[in-house]
Amino acid sequence: MTIFAGLRLPREIVFGAGQRHALPAIARRLGERAFVCTDERFAATETFQTMIQALRAAGLKVHVFDRVLADVPRDSVTACIEGAASFNPQMVIGVGGGSCMDMAKCAALLLSHGGALQDYYGELKVPGPILPVIAVPTTAGTGSEVTPVAVVSDPDKTLKVGISSPHLIATTALCDPDLTVTCPPGLTAIAGADALTHAVEAYTTSRKQADHVLFQERVFVGKNELTDHFALMAMRLLGRSLEKAVLNGADEVARSEVMLGSLAAGCAFGTAGTAAAHAIQYPVGALTHTAHGLGVATVLPYVMTYNLKVAVAEFASIARILGLEDKGRTQEEMAGAAISEVVRLFKAIGITGSLADLGLEADKIEWTAQQALGIGRLINNNPRPLDLTSMRRLVEAAYHGNLAASAM
Repeated sequence: MTIFAGLRLPREIVFGAGQRHALPAIARRLGERAFVCTDERFAATETFQTMIQALRAAGLKVHVFDRVLADVPRDSVTACIEGAASFNPQMVIGVGGGSCMDMAKCAALLLSHGGALQDYYGELKVPGPILPVIAVPTTAGTGSEVTPVAVVSDPDKTLKVGISSPHLIATTALCDPDLTVTCPPGLTAIAGADALTHAVEAYTTSRKQADHVLFQERVFVGKNELTDHFALMAMRLLGRSLEKAVLNGADEVARSEVMLGSLAAGCAFGTAGTAAAHAIQYPVGALTHTAHGLGVATVLPYVMTYNLKVAVAEFASIARILGLEDKGRTQEEMAGAAISEVVRLFKAIGITGSLADLGLEADKIEWTAQQALGIGRLINNNPRPLDLTSMRRLVEAAYHGNLAASAM
């Protein structure tokens, strides 16, 4: 087999407790005028105010937009940059969860290239570099600090939409696990389950034909040697620390490992992409208005079971990286054990077990299957092909909580 590897990442990634205090020095290298995007909750914290004061003490002029909303409504981006344009920022800093970092990317995009946000929906529509973005996550799950994607909600579209371009990758990802200590158990669980789903799907995506144009013409190129490294790293860290972080948010080691696992998962799926679990979540999320991480995690065991017959080696590796003993077990038994361990972990941290429990109505199964199948960039990444019949059966299995039925 010819070795193929590819990876797109920020210019620098800084990780560790207390590293948020490096923000002024990092920002100073990019200019003197910083536009900061965050949400109302985090803006009211002493931690955020201290960060802003430190930027100003370092000589930077700072303009703060503190009204970022969940899922980044399209028109909120226009409101965000209205005050920023006259400020003439030299960088955009996103501080918060995935929506805050995605808002920073969208703001930097429109401030750099103008036009309407919908002009850039899809892949590779961003014409060139954007203002430097510093991404400072306060949750551990989305991986947005290192990915080439911004997800927004558009009132004219049923499903959320993505803007995908290497130009959207932050210049610096500044990751301080101390910023996650105040995350409540429920949010810690959902965000961490989102990260584990990213890692599993990145590791089991289809392997593409590695010709010389693949990496130049696609944002997401499937699994390869480098993305596999980060996916396995993410699963190892999350497998041993996510449950601990949910049960005891003051566990500093667990918090650090979960955030590093989320970062590693972002490094993996930002190049490899994700697959069917994410495709199903888009219509499910639109109908049930449940958190993205909760939706993808609910679906993941069913998608893993569907994919099992074509990904035995990968699932067996996942079982080992999750710490399961392989003595006396066949490769197939280890692969099945990986799915069982994901089910166990998700149940232990409170992840919903079925789409019915998420609130999906039975009469929406067909629509959900049709919509999910139409998201080509995700469906084409799935290691086992899906048609409407198999997708319908998969959604039905996830709806009824029947794991065995998703094997098909």
